[in-house]
Amino acid sequence: MERQYSLPAAPAVPAVSAVPAASAGRRPAALLLALALAGVAGNVAAAPLVELVAGLAEPRQVEYELVRRDGSVPVVFENGLAAKLGQWEKVFRAVSQERSAFAYNRPGYGKSAQVASARDGEHIVEELRALLRSKGLNPPYILVGHSVGGLYMQLYARRHPDEVKALVLVDSTHPQQYLGAGAYEQWPTLVRTSFKLLSSSIEMSEFKAATATGGQVLALPAPAGVRVMVLSAARPLGERSAYADDANAKRKDIVRLYPGAQLQWVDSGPDIPLERPEAVLAAIRAVAAGR
Repeated sequence: MERQYSLPAAPAVPAVSAVPAASAGRRPAALLLALALAGVAGNVAAAPLVELVAGLAEPRQVEYELVRRDGSVPVVFENGLAAKLGQWEKVFRAVSQERSAFAYNRPGYGKSAQVASARDGEHIVEELRALLRSKGLNPPYILVGHSVGGLYMQLYARRHPDEVKALVLVDSTHPQQYLGAGAYEQWPTLVRTSFKLLSSSIEMSEFKAATATGGQVLALPAPAGVRVMVLSAARPLGERSAYADDANAKRKDIVRLYPGAQLQWVDSGPDIPLERPEAVLAAIRAVAAGR
């Protein structure tokens, strides 16, 4: 049985603060730990449905939120590493007042059952695609992904460009994020140790597959005709290190991967969906309107 929500009216959207592209940056240790803890911080005021979903390669229990608005292009949210669907709650409630919206927990997160398949992007994208169709949500979609969720949504848009109207990348992982100076082996010892201790087995599986997922992304052309909006956090700019410099360069480079994409620097830390939900909402509204 599907749960339909009656939600309060969306709040007014204030202007989004911005900084010049030259100021790009990424907090090293603090960013990684924040991502690892995002699942805890993100579980706010959500009332998802948990049900056994048939029609999948591996029928399983899935935790999700779905609101239908007839005649609208559905907005599909993909969580960051270690995060759960509650991180989108502020955005979801506003978006779902205007159009169909779908958020879920990937296998192994929250109350969604684990699966036996690999945790690389190709499997995750096809699992999401099958899940959407099982719920009667037909393309095209507006795809919205945070952190590693942005990496998965990049792959979805490249594998199935005919199913995507627009792509909103929210402080997204770069396809080569964990190569070079960003490689796990190059992280400070304390960061590596903390990350390993804080991460569940499913989170580590996704993380270890992230470089392979990035290769899958770059092996395909950028999706023609898909509107792309890139939101990047502007606050983690002050730290300087080999890791930070490498991450800064990769953050800037995401826009290059999508000719015609628009870059917006948001006055926020890494967890933009919680800290500046109005920025994400404004981006969704802009791409939905073709701006």
